[in-house]
This record gives sequence, structure tokens and C-alpha cells, in this order.
Amino acid sequence: MPVYEFFCRKCREPFTEVMKIKEHDERTPVCPRCREAKEVEKRLSAVHAVTTKKWLTY
Repeated sequence: MPVYEFFCRKCREPFTEVMKIKEHDERTPVCPRCREAKEVEKRLSAVHAVTTKKWLTY
């Protein structure tokens, strides 16, 4: 499941939340510190992916 990053403008605290993609579209997260949902904004975060390359030999 994806990890989303948020920032609470009320208490100025960043926090992360693990949610399904569908769940992310349907609900607004609540700040774990001040329990406020109206002042939460989504933050952009870097994505890290590990892949393997398959080399073809002719």
C-alpha cells in the first residue's frame, strides 16, 4: 500500500499515513497530534522503486 505524506497547518506537524489508493480518494486524513482534519494538506514526496533489468543476449 502507498504511503502518503501530509502536513497539518493548524499545529504545523508533518505526518504520514498508509492508505489504499481508493481510500485516499474517499477520505481526508486526520492529524494524529491535534485531531484536526480541516487543516490537513497533502504534500508531494519522492518515490523510490527498486527494479531488476533483464538483459537479452543474442
